[in-house]
Amino acid sequence: MKNNNNTEQQPQKQEFLFDGINYKILLIGIGVIALGFILMSGGGSKDPNIFNEDVFNFRRIRLAPTTVLIGFGITIYSIFKKSK
Repeated sequence: MKNNNNTEQQPQKQEFLFDGINYKILLIGIGVIALGFILMSGGGSKDPNIFNEDVFNFRRIRLAPTTVLIGFGITIYSIFKKSK
């Protein structure tokens, strides 16, 4: 039988999947998504027989969904960003 010296394993350094900058960008993206959902909230009425027009204002119809989509774009960018 051959005596292989390859049986001894050297301790491997544990590496993270992404760099630190990727995680920072990811957290910023998650924060932007959360901000979009916060902007989307509200506008309800306490009485179901009364309609509240605040449901259809600019903040809930245009700004909040755009903010959420921008947040998703930021998180996707953080995943695809190459490490140096």
